Amino acid sequence: MSWLNPLSFLPEPSPIALVISFLLIFSIPLLLHLVIYRTTSDTLPTVVLVGPSGAGKTSLLTLLERGRPAATHTSQTPSTVEVSLPVKTPVASSRFRSPNDPTWEVTQKFLVQDTPGHGKLRHYAVDSIGKPQSIHGIIFVVDAADLSSDTNDGARQTAEYLHDVLLQLQKQMTDSKTSKARKEMPVLIAANKLDLFTALPAPLVRSTLESEITKVRKSLSQGLLDSGIGVKDIDSAEEKDWLGEVGDGKFGFSQMEESNVHVTVSGGNVMGTEGSDVQQWWDWIGSVL
Repeated sequence: MSWLNPLSFLPEPSPIALVISFLLIFSIPLLLHLVIYRTTSDTLPTVVLVGPSGAGKTSLLTLLERGRPAATHTSQTPSTVEVSLPVKTPVASSRFRSPNDPTWEVTQKFLVQDTPGHGKLRHYAVDSIGKPQSIHGIIFVVDAADLSSDTNDGARQTAEYLHDVLLQLQKQMTDSKTSKARKEMPVLIAANKLDLFTALPAPLVRSTLESEITKVRKSLSQGLLDSGIGVKDIDSAEEKDWLGEVGDGKFGFSQMEESNVHVTVSGGNVMGTEGSDVQQWWDWIGSVL
C-alpha cells in the first residue's frame, strides 16, 4: 500500500495568488521602514544661528537657503527657513544608508533658524536654545575683523554673549535626565569675514575668545570674592553658574567636552569680492545631521 502525500489534497495556488504573496513579502518591510522613519522624522533637524549683531547671521541664512547672500537688515525677530544640503556634502546620519534608499533625499533637508543679535533681543536665542530636542547644532557667527580691532570692545562683547550661550548649554546638558535629551551638542564658532585684511584667522579667533572668556570668568569670580565667597568654596548650586572648570585658571573650549558640548572654530566668509567661502561650515553642518 502506498502512502499518499498529505499536501496532495491541497489546491494548487494560482499564479495571481503567488504574485500577490511575493508583493506582500517585499512591500511590507519597506512600508514599515517608511512609516517608522517618518514617525521619528516629523520634525526636521534644526541648526540655530546665534551671535552678535552685524556678524553676518542673516546673510549666512540667505546664502544657505538660496546659494547666494542677499542684502539684509538688522533682524528684529527670529526667522526659520528650510535648507537642502549640497549633494556632495556627506551627512553623518546617512553614512550607513544606501543612496538607493528612498529616505535618502529626506535626510538632506534641515531647518536653519536665525536669531536677532541685538542685546535687547537675545532672549529669542535663549528660547531657541532651550528646546534642544530638535536642535542638531548651534552656529555662533562672529566678525573676525571686529575681534582684531583695538579701538572698540567687540571682542569683549562677543565673548560675553558666547559665555552666556555656552553656560546655558552646559546647564542643559548637565541637567538633562530624560531619554529624549540629546547626548551631545555641537557648536560651531563661524569666524566670518576672513576675506578682510584685518580679520583674525580661525586659530587666533579661538585663542582670542578663550582669553576674553577667561576675563569674563575672572570678573564673575571677583564679584564672588567681593561678596565674601571664595572661588574654591563655591558650592554645587553655584557651580552651575560657572562656565567650564571651576577655578581661576585659563578657560579653554576643550573644557566644555565634560558637559558634552563640543566646540569647533572654523573660518570662512559669506560675502567677498571673490565670492563666498563657506564649504567648511557646510561640512560641519553635514557632520551634525
